[in-house]
Amino acid sequence: MKKTVLLFVAFSLFIACKKEETIGDANLHITGNVKGIKQGKLYIQMLQDSTLVVVDSIIFDGKSEFESHLKIDSPEMLYLFLDRGQSNSLDNNLVVFAEPGNLSIDTSLETFYANAVVKGSKNHDLFQDFLKINSRFTNEQLVLLEKEIKAKQENNQSRLDSIKVANEKLIKRKYLYTINFALNQKEHEVSPYVALSEIHDAQLKYLDTIHNSMSPKVADSKYGKMLTKFIQERRKIEQ
Repeated sequence: MKKTVLLFVAFSLFIACKKEETIGDANLHITGNVKGIKQGKLYIQMLQDSTLVVVDSIIFDGKSEFESHLKIDSPEMLYLFLDRGQSNSLDNNLVVFAEPGNLSIDTSLETFYANAVVKGSKNHDLFQDFLKINSRFTNEQLVLLEKEIKAKQENNQSRLDSIKVANEKLIKRKYLYTINFALNQKEHEVSPYVALSEIHDAQLKYLDTIHNSMSPKVADSKYGKMLTKFIQERRKIEQ
């Protein structure tokens, strides 16, 4: 019995020490609140080699507040997934552009993604601004798609031709907006991120312009290095 108690105490101390080491090594402190949640689990994930990896998990058991200590080399996206248990919802995923320092996430069980308020990251604020404008292009594309379907049903070729021209112009506007956004935010890591995620198939000269405009700090970040590598690989393929 004494041995069992001693082993338990030793194991508890080991876990406590490991946790202190983890917290001591962390440079990102996340605090949050999911209003209305009683039970469930929150997974915090990072993208590593094209795979989402869980870096922390929080169990909710009566309290809605949560806290996490992580280490990130530079600003990067975190992918939060809320496991509600038996209740189903499409609003379970939240993407946060985290930066080293203190980050707060205030949201609710009913609208986990829709009404989430994230504070403490300039890159996240900028990315949200980008998404607001980018969503307008998406909405315009949906309108054109509806028109295209109708024109096909009516077998109206002239209408289809005009829709095609309109869609090409829309795509060009969307790409130009993204390029300008990336250039204007050259001091922030969101610049190479949107280049990689939104316009990776743009002409190399545009990606080169974004790449060459990045500040040394951004160029040395996770997404800055990824953009450099991506451009080098594309150049080899296209030569």
